[in-house]
Amino acid sequence: MVKQRRVLSAGYGINSWLQQRITAVIMLVGIIAVFAFLILANEVIDSNFISWQQFFSFVFVKVFAQIVILAVILHAWVGIRDLWMDYAKSFGLRLVLHTLTVLWLLGSLIYSVEILWA
Repeated sequence: MVKQRRVLSAGYGINSWLQQRITAVIMLVGIIAVFAFLILANEVIDSNFISWQQFFSFVFVKVFAQIVILAVILHAWVGIRDLWMDYAKSFGLRLVLHTLTVLWLLGSLIYSVEILWA
């Protein structure tokens, strides 16, 4: 009698690939926006706290920065989740690693909200 193998990650393939590509594009747009600010700002060489504070005083910039941070967190989650699923063979170890990763990413999200909106 042949033992059937249970597939645990069915359905993640194309969704993970698409999430990674979409979040990568969002992060690229965010990086280009920051470089554009640095190049177009008058204080390119003397970029100080005041110029960054003025840049982030606009609600649009805060919302866009939060979207980019969410993209980074989702991108990290998909990558690390796949890594744990591929290399952590024990279910218990995988559960612990997934839990620690989610807690770390959730903490990062909460901290980003505190920094941007406080």
